[in-house]
Amino acid sequence: MRHFPAFLDLQGRVVLVLGDGAVAERKAAPLAAAGATIRHAAQFDPSLLDGVALAIGADAPEDALQALSDAAQVRGIPVNIVDRPALCSFIMPAIIDRDPVTVAISTAGTAPVLARMVRQKVEAVLPPGLGALAALAGRMSAAVRSTLPETGARRRFLEAVLTGAPAELALSGQAAEAEAAFARALDDAAATPPGTLHLVGAGPGAPDLLTLRALRLLGEADIILHDAAVPAAVLDMARRDAERIPGGSAESCIAMLQPLLALGRRVVWLRPGQGEEGAAAALSRAGIPHAVVPGLAG
Repeated sequence: MRHFPAFLDLQGRVVLVLGDGAVAERKAAPLAAAGATIRHAAQFDPSLLDGVALAIGADAPEDALQALSDAAQVRGIPVNIVDRPALCSFIMPAIIDRDPVTVAISTAGTAPVLARMVRQKVEAVLPPGLGALAALAGRMSAAVRSTLPETGARRRFLEAVLTGAPAELALSGQAAEAEAAFARALDDAAATPPGTLHLVGAGPGAPDLLTLRALRLLGEADIILHDAAVPAAVLDMARRDAERIPGGSAESCIAMLQPLLALGRRVVWLRPGQGEEGAAAALSRAGIPHAVVPGLAG
């Protein structure tokens, strides 16, 4: 990853846009939409950087763009010079705006046209009402935290309502009905839902050989219990904030699983190769409900 993605709060802050032309205007537009006050200038002077949050250079002489880049970086001000990656300290991404949902796509300045093409593909699958759904979740956030203080239970509830009836209503523009449906679902939510256990064979270690179901479960799990032989590349396919627990013998793993499931955790037990059979038998002997999921397409 060449650049670390971040989202800046520009409300009421000043952004310098150096240059006088269509490109400069185009770059200024989304910054203004984000609440920034745009300071336009055709010629560069170091005093223009006083009080600015970031600076953009376009449609200006090369020496002025170089001077802007040098001066901004000396002062620790993020600067972007259009089509000059070497002069930039940050990259302007291709943006999908579903306020308050924002998706930013970057190719580290190497292929802006490709970034726009990716944006178009992603934008095509995001519903226009996605922002309304995010706003609904934001309005209900305090109530959800109060009703479901346990992180795992809260995540499961949100995943259910954000793909269920409240989501459908929000996406169709029925805000009041969506909020009522969300509140009803929250009233019915169990504080500690039953835990789930999926036993998944990790195959030969190539993550692109995993089945779609195995990948989905890795993305949903709270806990990844894994044998030492499971490759890191497979573990990397799990949700970033899922807890990863190295396992030992089948007996020691089962001893760890019981309290985790009692707490309502969603657990994936990754076994090397297609080694689910022995573990499944041990789980059955221990009376632990589980599902065996092939890790590889048959």
